[in-house]
Amino acid sequence: MPSVTHDAAPLLADLMPWSVAPPRLGRGWPTAPDAASLKARWDALVKAEGPDREALFGPTRSRTTHSAVAQLPGQSSGTGRLARASGPCPDPVRVLTAPFDEQWLIPDHRLIDAARPELWRVAGEGQVFAVEQTVVPESPGPALLATSVLPLAAGRGGRVRPLYRRPGGVEPNLTPGLLEHLATRLGHSPDPRDVLAWTVAVARPGRDGCRVPLTADPELWAYGVESGRRMLWLMCREGERPKLPGGRRPYVRAPLTTLPHADTDRPGGPVLLDPRYDRDEEALLLGEGRISPVPPEAWDFEVGGVRVLEQWFTARTGVAEPGTLEAIGPTAWPQSWTSELLELVTVLALLAELLPLRAGLRLHSPITRTELDAAGVLPAPATARRPASVLDHHEEGPEGQFALL
Repeated sequence: MPSVTHDAAPLLADLMPWSVAPPRLGRGWPTAPDAASLKARWDALVKAEGPDREALFGPTRSRTTHSAVAQLPGQSSGTGRLARASGPCPDPVRVLTAPFDEQWLIPDHRLIDAARPELWRVAGEGQVFAVEQTVVPESPGPALLATSVLPLAAGRGGRVRPLYRRPGGVEPNLTPGLLEHLATRLGHSPDPRDVLAWTVAVARPGRDGCRVPLTADPELWAYGVESGRRMLWLMCREGERPKLPGGRRPYVRAPLTTLPHADTDRPGGPVLLDPRYDRDEEALLLGEGRISPVPPEAWDFEVGGVRVLEQWFTARTGVAEPGTLEAIGPTAWPQSWTSELLELVTVLALLAELLPLRAGLRLHSPITRTELDAAGVLPAPATARRPASVLDHHEEGPEGQFALL
């Protein structure tokens, strides 16, 4: 796209005005790639007493085992002081801990320094969270990621912009009047997910934030929405699992297994050598394990200047400090991780085929920020930048009291 068109395009912050900083845990142990490890960590925490429990917990200025906090919206964890908590672990939930890396989290407000309850209130069926990525010069990765699970503070991700302001896919987080203006210019009424699909497909990083070139050309819009919906499907991984064509599908040629290691007491996860990539063979090598074919586009896929596959492996094989809750984890490579890896390779390969759209698209009939200003669509009203204030259910406050919203 010509630079003048890009500079005239509206900001993502104008089109999706309500945003929230991502949740910040303050400690690593409440998340893990497998739910069983979290339950074991919880059991170890509640079996400890007094100073030992506090030390395992990892106190910060925001949270200690004596903090009084409300229940997370939509969750059923306790609200009593963690210092006297007992019983089973709250059921872990899926979250996004890094680009394309879905892991598990214990959804207990007492464990999280800054949980961002307003995000938890709108999570669920129909919701999609858009996460703007920090600009890294020369990085070819996407400027915007999308996920159907709650994104945590991880990597270089910026603010979180939910597609909907209320639970159940109600009240789109789009500046008032935008859908109507697009309908007038395009000749048909796009729905909120169409707007997000277009945004994911064409968003580009800028000096002052992510920009979203818009068009009044119906054919170009339809092409961008179609590509963007496929990108959303791959990023959110909802419904039918993605597959590469027969001859390109990755398979396990030699199993990924735990390897001998000089330090037999090594904590924190299964022992695997750092992944290596053979470009000639298009093979991903992990010790004696081998997966192929792995397209080079999947291995080279970066977000925020970080290679996604390498980051994914680091999260599963990093060394944790002995005696900490993070050190409680699987002692062998779980088969479920291999299945997740094969799907991740597939997703990255298919996304890599779609990313050139952003660079190659030539915008016709642009809808500029100036046009939206003149139409009264921008600037977004202050109320659109704040969360919805009234919900139709009660939330439990500290020590079992009801919270008022």
